[in-house]
Amino acid sequence: MHEVIKDYYGRQLGGTGDLKTSACCDVAQQPAWLKPLLSNVHTEVLARYYGCGLVCPALLEGCRVLDLGCGAGRDAYVLSQLVGPTGIVIGVDMTDEQLAVAERHHASHAERLGYDNMHFVKGYIERLEELDLGAGSFDVIVSNCVVNLSPDKDAVLAGVHRLLRQGGEFYFSDVYADRRVPATVRNDPALYSECLGGALYWKDFLRLARRHGFVDPRLVEDHGIAISDSELADRVRGMAFYSATYRLFKLEGLEDACEDHGQAVRYRGTIPGAAQRFELDKHHAIDTGKVFPVCGNTLRMLSETRYATHFECFGDFSVHFGLFAGCGEISPFGFVTAASGSACC
Repeated sequence: MHEVIKDYYGRQLGGTGDLKTSACCDVAQQPAWLKPLLSNVHTEVLARYYGCGLVCPALLEGCRVLDLGCGAGRDAYVLSQLVGPTGIVIGVDMTDEQLAVAERHHASHAERLGYDNMHFVKGYIERLEELDLGAGSFDVIVSNCVVNLSPDKDAVLAGVHRLLRQGGEFYFSDVYADRRVPATVRNDPALYSECLGGALYWKDFLRLARRHGFVDPRLVEDHGIAISDSELADRVRGMAFYSATYRLFKLEGLEDACEDHGQAVRYRGTIPGAAQRFELDKHHAIDTGKVFPVCGNTLRMLSETRYATHFECFGDFSVHFGLFAGCGEISPFGFVTAASGSACC
């Protein structure tokens, strides 16, 4: 599929308007803080944007960031402004035509900012070990609607885990399906190129992430994907696709469930752009100044990462109170058994 993707994104697509679905196009409303950053990006770069989300988490100043499948570079150009002169952004892509667009405006962008903190590398996201990037050398890795295009997602996740430092974060948007994609869809060049054929069943993605050391994936946001082309819609009839943003932390020893140790955090309100509330994920919107009970994993995500100085943490792991209530998992005990008339799978 590599050659199919190179041809589609390098030669067939002239811009966002040529797409046949909303899978590779960010339909979410742009936040106000993003607009001035985009105004510094050349219009040719903006026109060749095919992402499905926003891959700019908080607190990037001074960070070393890797953008997988950077394409024409829109996200890299935005990230370069967020990491600032002390940070670094590296974009990786396999398509010559896309990289040519990214490089064409590199010098003028650096001149406009007053510093040059990014560069682009040709390579495959399944073969990151072939690039001279350095194990454990990145604070944050991002990707925007690209992992689904990879024929070897195991290798992508393994490479990401290797390159992240302890406490680092993989923050990425991609496309997922509500079931396993059948071979007829997976092997269809048009559907694959439109980010549908390679979409993972969401549950299989969670298993994949955990297998490669990202034990507790956190869903940040999601929305349904519209397929405007009637012919493509017919080929995936009965299936539903979603654009979703996840954050995966590289933290050794996370538990495989949300366990309650009687812990809590209090947000100081000091993260830029989040003075009143910090949203870790869809289930953790933490108001400034309020003591917020958390599971052990969430405590570690906030106390052992770049977010640490912005939170006051309470409690330790000396006492255990069972599963943390409301986190999607319940005790199996006490249900009616199959022998007494209930159904089972």
